[in-house]
Amino acid sequence: MKGILGNAGTLRKVLDHIGRYRWLVLLSLVLAAGTVLLTLAVPILVGRAIDQIVGAGQVRFDRILPILGQIAACVAATALMQWVMNVVNNRVTFDVVRDIREEAMARIEILPLSYLDSHPHGDIVSRVVADADAFADGLLMGFTQLFTGALTILFTLGFMFTQNDWITLVVVCVTPLSLFVARFIATRTHAMFARQAETRGEQTAFIDEMVGNLKVVKAYGREAAALESFDGINERLRDCAMKATFFSSITNPATRFVNSVVYALVALAGALAVMASGGAMTVGALTAFLAYANQYTKPFNEISGVVTELQNAVTCAERLFELIEAEPQAPDAPDAQPLANVEGRVEMDDVCFSYTRDRRLIEHFSLKVAPGQRVAIVGPTGCGKTTLINLLMRFYDPDGGVIRVEGRDSLSIPRKSLRAAYGMVLQDTWLKPGTIRENLAMGNPDATEDEIVAAAKAAHAHGFIRRLPQGYDTVIGEDGGMLSQGQKQLLCIARVMLILPPMLILDEATSSIDTRTELKIQSAFTRMMQGRTSFIVAHRLSTIREADVILVMRDGHIVEQGSHDELLARNGFYAELYNSQFAGVAI
Repeated sequence: MKGILGNAGTLRKVLDHIGRYRWLVLLSLVLAAGTVLLTLAVPILVGRAIDQIVGAGQVRFDRILPILGQIAACVAATALMQWVMNVVNNRVTFDVVRDIREEAMARIEILPLSYLDSHPHGDIVSRVVADADAFADGLLMGFTQLFTGALTILFTLGFMFTQNDWITLVVVCVTPLSLFVARFIATRTHAMFARQAETRGEQTAFIDEMVGNLKVVKAYGREAAALESFDGINERLRDCAMKATFFSSITNPATRFVNSVVYALVALAGALAVMASGGAMTVGALTAFLAYANQYTKPFNEISGVVTELQNAVTCAERLFELIEAEPQAPDAPDAQPLANVEGRVEMDDVCFSYTRDRRLIEHFSLKVAPGQRVAIVGPTGCGKTTLINLLMRFYDPDGGVIRVEGRDSLSIPRKSLRAAYGMVLQDTWLKPGTIRENLAMGNPDATEDEIVAAAKAAHAHGFIRRLPQGYDTVIGEDGGMLSQGQKQLLCIARVMLILPPMLILDEATSSIDTRTELKIQSAFTRMMQGRTSFIVAHRLSTIREADVILVMRDGHIVEQGSHDELLARNGFYAELYNSQFAGVAI
């Protein structure tokens, strides 16, 4: 089974998930057994009816009619049980897939950002959506045909042995040839289905990237290049799918050929047995035996088709379980205690961090921030400004050193409690599908209408919200939909103003806002930051003149720190950065 269907460990995991619904599986097996038994009873009844036809003008209709009634009853009962069995199989299949999808989504929620940053988002989406659907299709076919096929083979052999041992042995001796052919082909197609699933994930990731950045593609006239890249991936996917389908499809006609040989041998052996038995074996019995031989070989054809689907399903399950079993972020310490009475005291002591081991980013970084202090962080691109924010929020943990909040090691504080102490506005805005009101109240679901409107006014978002078709009840689509980038950023600012946490992080929070509105926002920020520890990342240095302390970063180190006037007076790196913005010199 391992060679035919792939990784045995993946099969065990799938069976573990199916085992949660063992009673429904048992019911499906019982229904499958009943269906098979009734199906096998029909050839016996047909044989008995044939034996009532003695010769020309010698048809015993009085005996045939009751037999026909029994056949009709068997067919009706079989149809009913098959319907119920299909309902049960669908329930088990989609419950299992639902469970796996929930596990995958739950794991995504606790994966470290390093995993999400290093894997294409489209590939992750493909695993949870497309691979789960393909897994469901294969699992449903397995339930529907595998159980019935296996039971048909076993029960048919039993019935055939009761009719004639020698003819049955002929069937049994030829059967392994069919299994050998199916195994030989199937073991070579698993790798093809694996490549198909990987390429499909690559294609989904590429489409996600292109759709999300279509404006950039059009702006730089890269439509043709993007289409060429897509055509390359699409062609590779076609080749993988064609090869996997072609080679797996050989299984069915190959087993059909073997099964036809079995049927011919049974017909020949049966005819010789009828002539040699002197009436001990009737024509009706031979007819039933031939029907059994056909029913016995038919499941091999079906199972060979099922194996193809199951190979694809197991391949998709492997990708799903890879995601589910990905190393989660380190859990909160068992003795972690939430923050209380947060004043905003933050300290970074000899902190070291890098995204990759071969390239150090932040080395021996130390910083002390007093409660209520406004700290601006500036520096050229790639110097570690946003990385510093990631460390403060525990999106990443430092490789060395300690980050303390209120004198406590941040690793001893539950992530949820630590992050609740910060309000964060990023350059990259995120809004969920829903109403404007729901987006504003995301951090404070119990906020009153007056509080929501007051926060929107403070962020200078009330004006454009009021002009929307339904005002605060206007439904926006994924990532803001109809709103401009600046409007979305204003909503994110209003969202933070509604919760007013003890500490603030503003990472290019006004980068998409016009200068006139930015001046108003700055005054609102100034009021909001009163008494709150604030970390401000900005490229436009004119926006951070009022900061209590400015940290100038370069290559992961603080190279200068002080007030705006002090740093300009030193005429160092900060002065060079500041003056370059007005001289138009690129840094």
